[in-house]
Amino acid sequence: MARKMEDDKKMREWCREIPKIELHAHLNGSIRDSTLLELARGLGENGIIVLEDVEPVILKSSRTLPECFELFDLYHIIATDHSTVTRITKEVVEDFASENVIYLELRTTPKHNEAKGMTKDSYMKAVMQGLNNVDEVEVVLNSTQTSSNEEPETVINSFGNEIKQTRKIHVRILLSIDRRQTTESAMETVDLALKLRDSGVVGIDLSGNPVVGQWSTFLPALKYAKEQGLSVTLHCGEVPNQEEIQAMLEFQPERVGHACCLDDSHWKLLKSSKIPVEICLTSNVRTECVSSLDDHHFADLYNEMHPMAICTDDCGLFSTSLSHEYYIAGTTFGLSRDELYDFAKNAVKLSFVEDKVKKELLKIFDSYKR
Repeated sequence: MARKMEDDKKMREWCREIPKIELHAHLNGSIRDSTLLELARGLGENGIIVLEDVEPVILKSSRTLPECFELFDLYHIIATDHSTVTRITKEVVEDFASENVIYLELRTTPKHNEAKGMTKDSYMKAVMQGLNNVDEVEVVLNSTQTSSNEEPETVINSFGNEIKQTRKIHVRILLSIDRRQTTESAMETVDLALKLRDSGVVGIDLSGNPVVGQWSTFLPALKYAKEQGLSVTLHCGEVPNQEEIQAMLEFQPERVGHACCLDDSHWKLLKSSKIPVEICLTSNVRTECVSSLDDHHFADLYNEMHPMAICTDDCGLFSTSLSHEYYIAGTTFGLSRDELYDFAKNAVKLSFVEDKVKKELLKIFDSYKR
């Protein structure tokens, strides 16, 4: 038993130490529990929320689906304050960097709230300020930015082994179109993404409540994004809406997220199209998109060598981390360290970043001593 516990500890540590690529992380859903609790207490003191209703949920490490929806409501309130958005962004990037995530695609919906004096532009300025405020590691937002940390440094891990660890993180932003938005609002989000290209915005995401909105509402904006050279990823198949899933796959996005509720014909189309899938194991179980990890479609796609990336979705909301997602993928599906390492490295190819940066990321992987 003691040997098994030690092996398990080493596996968890190894999953934390290897370089990792995060391609599906929502900014607000990745907020620290401690920060969320602090902000909630402030809102409670000001009479904006009833603290007693949400504090027990914040303090829980494993939340039910209804409790997750309670926190979604809290996230929406918190995200209408510029200084809070800046703080969250800074902390989220530092948290991912602390577990050796070397490339992060962070997605967020630009908020508009007249009562708070917030526009989509000012919201994104707050996000960018958060990126600029990161001081624990160097944040690189585009391939033209000069980096002072070109090579990973050698450090000693908790088991006395030498490993390579980088002191910088490449970050790119995806602007999300919320399914509650109109066509006009969705087009505004794409225009904003184009405006912020030089600031690290590389693509568009379609997300939000999967039972709200119609695909036809967002299609013009998504087509426009593609025409302008922005990459597109879609939350696809979170619910069994087969007509929409068909339309999404025919649209040929660069990636899709989740892909839980596809029928046989759509699995066939997905696989033949080789559309990469952003896999979020813990999220899919907690949101009841799949019944259990053992029943997750990861195994089927992995066995067919379909392009995939392991992701967190909302690491704060679901009390997880990218390191933990790799750990449960390995232990649930019987993947060796070599297989997990190769899987992590292959995620570089699925990113929306420039080829120059992909080469740099692959170099970091190659320098890591397994």
